[in-house]
Amino acid sequence: MSRIAFIFPGQGSQYVGMGKDLIQTEIGKRLFSQADKALGFSLSRLCIEGPEEDLTQTYNTQPAILTVSTIVFEILKEKGIKPEMVAGHSLGEYSALTAAEALSFTDAVQLVRIRGQLMYEATKTIEGGMAAIIGLSAPAVEEICRQASSAGIVQAVNYNSPVQTVISGEKAGVDKAIELAQDQGAKRAIALSVSAPFHSSLMDPVAEKFQPELERVEIRDTSVPVMANFTAQPETEAGEIRRNLIKQVNGPVHWSDSVQSMIFQGIDTFVEVGPGKVLTGLMRKTNREVACSPVEKPESIDALIEKLHQG
Repeated sequence: MSRIAFIFPGQGSQYVGMGKDLIQTEIGKRLFSQADKALGFSLSRLCIEGPEEDLTQTYNTQPAILTVSTIVFEILKEKGIKPEMVAGHSLGEYSALTAAEALSFTDAVQLVRIRGQLMYEATKTIEGGMAAIIGLSAPAVEEICRQASSAGIVQAVNYNSPVQTVISGEKAGVDKAIELAQDQGAKRAIALSVSAPFHSSLMDPVAEKFQPELERVEIRDTSVPVMANFTAQPETEAGEIRRNLIKQVNGPVHWSDSVQSMIFQGIDTFVEVGPGKVLTGLMRKTNREVACSPVEKPESIDALIEKLHQG
């Protein structure tokens, strides 16, 4: 019998047209309608029709991905596919917490909209960026950041796989780190198309402003363990989850350790719930012994169910 974990994607997995098939389902109609009402504009139209430049604004991207991911989760749940554990990458942690019943869907949609707005506001005063370093170990990337910090603040922030670490900080520091990584034999060192230095210490003001927003929202103990980005540990208690969500804004995402911990605890089947295949790609770089299936559209949901029944 497979031991299943659901993993939920973060920013970067969005695309115009996501949710087009899902809105034809009863669950899709209901949740898109709830999101539209909660946000005061047609998120469903933005997901399905764009324009892309609006969808990629972080204050739109975050509720959009969460909504599509939650619709897919609810369809899987209705069909009897339930996880033993859940986790989400950065923004995806809110989808995971919604799936684990720690957050209501409406609260989660509104929270990530505010989270995105605060991050967007921060970009007006910070010239920052992020870059992916591929082909070097995490300790090597951390040392590169230490050396590059003479040019500007730069930190390792997303530990995505044993061979992929994302860095974040001031543009000058990130540019210097890219240069050093290339000199030290990185397979790739590429700037990411984001306007904010997410998860770095430059997000300290965002974390401070976001804390009272989190305090206003009801967070419950979870129905299944949620692997926290900040601790890479399974969390179930509401107070600890609230603290981790604040720390996550300006702290690192320990994704690789989270995945390895779930495998150590017996998870052998991962389902990427939501748009794109980013986390499935990272899984192949982390551990090829476990199964990982990206699930988003009705046909991929049906294929997963058939696969699980055969297994």
